[in-house]
Amino acid sequence: MAVSEEECSSANSRSSSSSTSSTSHYLSKCLLRGTVVLHVLHGHIRFPNSRDIVFGKEKSIELVIIGEDGIVQSLCEQPVFGTIKDIAVLPWNDGFRTRNRQMPGKDLLVVVSDSGKLSILSFCNEMHRFFPVTQVQLSNPGNSRNQLARMLAIDSSGCFIAASAYVDRLAMFSVSMSGGSDIIDKKIVYPPENEVNVNAPRVQKNSISGTIWSMSFISQDPNQSKGHNPILAVVINRTGTVRNELLLLGWNIREQDVYVISQYVEDDGPLVLSIAEVPHSYGFAFLFREGDAILMDLRDANNPYCIYRTSPNFLSNVVDEANFVQESSKGCDLSSVLQVDDEGGLFNVAACALLELSDLDPMCIDGDKYNVNVTHKFVCSWSWEPGNVKNQRMIISADTGEYFMIEIFFNPDGVKVQESECLYKGLPCKTILWVEGGFLAALVDMGDGMVLKMENGTLHYRSPIQTIVPVLDMSVVDYHDEKHDQMFACCGVAPEGSLRIIRSGITVEKLLRTAPIYQGITGTWTLRMKIHRSAVRLCLPTQGAHSDGVPLPSPVCTSWFPENLSISLGAVGHNLIVVSSSNPCFIFILGVRMLSVHHYEIYEMQHLRLQNELSCISIPQNRYEKKDTSFSNSLVDESSAPALPFGVDISNIFVIGTHKPSVEILSLAPSEGLRVLASGAISLTNTFGTAISGCIPQDVRLVLVDRLYVLSGLRNGMLLRFEWPTPSRRPLSVVPQSPVDWLSVSTDTVLSSVSAANSFGRHMYTTKLSENIKDNFPVDLQLIATRRIGITPVFLVPLSDSLDGDVVVLSDRPWLLHTARHSLSYTSISFQSSTHVTPVCYVECPKGILFVAENCLHLVEMVHSKRLNVQKLHLGGTPRRVFYHSESRLLLVMRTNLSDDTCSSDICCVDPLSGSVLSSFKLEFGETGKSMELMRVGSEQVILVGTSLSSGSAIMPCGEAESTKGRLIVLCLENMQNSDSGSMTFGSKAGSSSQRASPFHEIVGYATEQLSSSSLCSSPDDTSCDGMKLEETEAWQFRLAFSMPWPGMVLAICPYLDRYFLASAGNAFYLCGFPHDNSQRVKKWAVARTRFTITSLTAYFTRIVVGDCRDGILFYDYHEESKKLQQLYCDPYQRLVGDCILMDVNTAVVSDRKGSIAVLSCADYLEDTASPECNLTVSCAYYMGEVAMSIKKGSFSYKLPADDALKGSDGSIDFSQNGIIVSTLLGSIITFVPISREEYELLEAVQDRLAVHPLTAPILGNDHNEFRSRENPVGVPKILDADMLTQFLELTSMQQEDVLSLPLCVQGTVKSRLKLRSSPVPVNQVVQLLERVHYALN
Repeated sequence: MAVSEEECSSANSRSSSSSTSSTSHYLSKCLLRGTVVLHVLHGHIRFPNSRDIVFGKEKSIELVIIGEDGIVQSLCEQPVFGTIKDIAVLPWNDGFRTRNRQMPGKDLLVVVSDSGKLSILSFCNEMHRFFPVTQVQLSNPGNSRNQLARMLAIDSSGCFIAASAYVDRLAMFSVSMSGGSDIIDKKIVYPPENEVNVNAPRVQKNSISGTIWSMSFISQDPNQSKGHNPILAVVINRTGTVRNELLLLGWNIREQDVYVISQYVEDDGPLVLSIAEVPHSYGFAFLFREGDAILMDLRDANNPYCIYRTSPNFLSNVVDEANFVQESSKGCDLSSVLQVDDEGGLFNVAACALLELSDLDPMCIDGDKYNVNVTHKFVCSWSWEPGNVKNQRMIISADTGEYFMIEIFFNPDGVKVQESECLYKGLPCKTILWVEGGFLAALVDMGDGMVLKMENGTLHYRSPIQTIVPVLDMSVVDYHDEKHDQMFACCGVAPEGSLRIIRSGITVEKLLRTAPIYQGITGTWTLRMKIHRSAVRLCLPTQGAHSDGVPLPSPVCTSWFPENLSISLGAVGHNLIVVSSSNPCFIFILGVRMLSVHHYEIYEMQHLRLQNELSCISIPQNRYEKKDTSFSNSLVDESSAPALPFGVDISNIFVIGTHKPSVEILSLAPSEGLRVLASGAISLTNTFGTAISGCIPQDVRLVLVDRLYVLSGLRNGMLLRFEWPTPSRRPLSVVPQSPVDWLSVSTDTVLSSVSAANSFGRHMYTTKLSENIKDNFPVDLQLIATRRIGITPVFLVPLSDSLDGDVVVLSDRPWLLHTARHSLSYTSISFQSSTHVTPVCYVECPKGILFVAENCLHLVEMVHSKRLNVQKLHLGGTPRRVFYHSESRLLLVMRTNLSDDTCSSDICCVDPLSGSVLSSFKLEFGETGKSMELMRVGSEQVILVGTSLSSGSAIMPCGEAESTKGRLIVLCLENMQNSDSGSMTFGSKAGSSSQRASPFHEIVGYATEQLSSSSLCSSPDDTSCDGMKLEETEAWQFRLAFSMPWPGMVLAICPYLDRYFLASAGNAFYLCGFPHDNSQRVKKWAVARTRFTITSLTAYFTRIVVGDCRDGILFYDYHEESKKLQQLYCDPYQRLVGDCILMDVNTAVVSDRKGSIAVLSCADYLEDTASPECNLTVSCAYYMGEVAMSIKKGSFSYKLPADDALKGSDGSIDFSQNGIIVSTLLGSIITFVPISREEYELLEAVQDRLAVHPLTAPILGNDHNEFRSRENPVGVPKILDADMLTQFLELTSMQQEDVLSLPLCVQGTVKSRLKLRSSPVPVNQVVQLLERVHYALN
């Protein structure tokens, strides 16, 4: 029996006293951020002419664009380490673009959040992230109903901002014309902050007392307005009233007074939901009401009146008024209006319902509350056409899924409104956005959004906007032995339920694979000219071999070769050829010129003897060219080309790597010959100060994005970035010693200035460098960032000839390096380890890549431009549980909310390639599946299913169980060879058997910093990914082995000790077994009860953990001799359990319905002295801000035999079986991995500095420690936040040193947990540890 609250309180001291010895250390990393888009905005965010779209989520901000093809492409996504309440665009571009040189012409973002601050953000292109320009404290941090952080309104001119609370209060701000950090000029709060009782009757009619539903500024005609005092329209619901009213508020800026100008309410009119100003209209606004929409004339704020009502057939009004008021508070504003609990804590509808255990429980999504059938229509969302000044057009989305257009004509004889017929019918949209190009971004709840396009007066579907929400369950498997695990996730609710296939890294479309016949490949490339060890050979094919060949009967060939030397390296560019020899070390500069028609000559322009042997050569293929600005949705600033360093011409330079080791930028120019422009020495040391071996460049690449820099991959698996020094640091008087020794210059090969119009290459060079050049070149390149990619040599393969193209980095595994990002930013490519790679481009495959792996050639196509690279298998209904059945290679899925007339829930077999349902076991009519597990009974696998035979909720608001009925079902999945389809078999297709581990064993998986998918095979007719055709002669069908009534809903079920299983019923759980391994017979052996409803069951060896919906988790053991279940330990705190899993017999991980996760342990107690009053110890905790739907155990292991291993470590991070994977209600996938105490202390010191450093601190002003500590006991150790820590890898080396040198006392606040280390934190040690963690999670 669980202990009481008083007993819990008295045990807190015992928990705290023993926390030190039992503390676990974990690191949390968000693998897939929540995809629920709550706000969608557009503006000039990156550049003055860019057309950017902002997706405002609850925990992050995503910047995207819509391409010409209508596909949404993600540019970046940034976690905010807080909760966004509302977000809007401040149109800085229009009114202030010339007033601030730091932000010329870029719009700003205005955000209110749980930090209690109003934050104004600007996008920094160099760092590729948002930074706060200014922040204004509105209230204390948190989620109280009176906090001024619920809703925003921005004046169309960008001069005023309004922020409201949920009830009673709002604030207005004026925007300074000077800009800078003093953007906010004046501020006023209404009612005044010192007013004691805003609910008093004397201020009821003259205040905003009540719930604020919507608000909008009403612009005024500048030719008629007497001043610059703003007018704010507010839709408010006063306490105790049925209808909402419209208030017009005025702000007298000079006297700092806010007053009510007028009120508008129709006594017999429909309920007003929201208000939207008509742009460029000066005084007109739409009121959206239940059943219709009306156009208001607000030009005279003292006399507002309606000038137009939509026609009855536009939005019908046939619903009972009183019922709608009740439903609108629960259903209509389900995901946009947040609810408040009695203690003042603010949560979204889902979290609030879970906290109060009300009927609206999103953890139980099978009821009718998510399918509220209403017969009226109302406007869910709307958006105005951008750039239209004359006649305003607006697209609205109704709750029926219909889209309409309203067009307003401002004529001399009055205002006319034209309504359209239905333009498109789909799902009702939470928010829509009309952007340039005629595209419409439409986001829906619990399903994928879409991009529509306005063409010929109607809307047409273009592409999906994937939102993986909610993730109700997941299963991680190594599918088809690909050596790359993938996740099958149950996502969405009916009618948009689906399975999603998610894989690590950037996805590739697998097009073709050859047989393993290519042994001993030494290189792959696309040839214009071939360089042999003995000669350089140019061959022009005939027209028979190539359409652009020469019209001759045989190919034309010409060669060049050095005397008595063999060529070791070579590179071919547009204007020159560079080759080198190794012993002796020479470099040869070659050109090609035309002798006659179709006849060319390769000739030597210059050769030099080198002091150090060359290890690699790279010649830029294309110059950077300014792109066409007719379509400005590009990834770079198109208004200007990147600035080049002084004296550098990109058309005549190339890069080399030397055995010194170093990287050099060389130039070949007329009248100057070959010269060194810049050099960067490579000298790396480990944490002990010892030089790292193997630092010879394996590959080099020149990149030009905003600035010129050099990438270098080393032979020891490291990746470097060198940049041109800033002018202030460039040596002007001292000339560094060049690594190239100009010992011998062959003057007899310097060409004369004979005219050769039909040749390419330079013709005349001198070896004497001018004094000006000597004063400025060569310069020292600055080493900006270093990363360890692997342990094998690093190759750099650009995806295009453009200097700003992304680069495939190939070492132990393939990565994609984002060249436009700050420092070194790369993402894993979802493909196996490969030895060689080269880009391929032709009509049918414009983004092809050819990998060489396991002696096979693999042709794939990059699709990294997609926002979310996941494959969707539409199933219908709501998929609740998923398992991978290894014997059949099929997925077992439990579905609810089916539209079938005979059943609403079933268990089905799904083909993971096509998503087709192959067989199904239908539950009884009115029966709903609640839980499912796999278990082995004797020699066969069985499926345990728990159901509900009762409608309604299983839990009372007090936490006790409702009186319900259920059923326990045992199914067998049988292989029917060459059998006809039975009544339960809808298909006949499955894979062959394999020797994989049982899917109900612990998950062994690999996760990634940002999960994405593999497309697998696109249709049932495609071959499987291992090149084998699936067997078409095998059919699998379900057989009912056992069924029995159950004394309650079976909300939880799990195997126990390989021969028992546990099943819940209300506040009781039963231990059952199969006598004599007979799956057709089940016997109850024991029963135990808790105080409240049981929501989860899990077991590890002999230990059982029960999740009580209020009392937290309880530890039990089963005694086979006495056949009794004994409670051993209990949770020290009351906890609304979401899910739970046992890591070992002493440690459990539990999530609650407030968004937290905690690790609890009983390791400090001895079982022979234990009693139910002995509370568990909370080892560590973490506030995710999202409700965890499922917790799985995983394995993350990585061993790096590098020579710069951490002290006291063998260079490996072995997370064993103690990794945790969590899926959430908002669609996030989060992992928790254990780390050692030494690593924890090191990273904790780094995290605390990152949390306050201006480059990495939370951009909304949250205290990071306070945010991650919410809903958790004071003094409990925190789990480290890898999302905060990985920002360290995005900084340059100098910025990293600046972060680590940050004093522990910041702005007068000393953090007691930060202890001054005896020695400074080494940058290399931090980088190496974070690299290993990053690699392990990929």
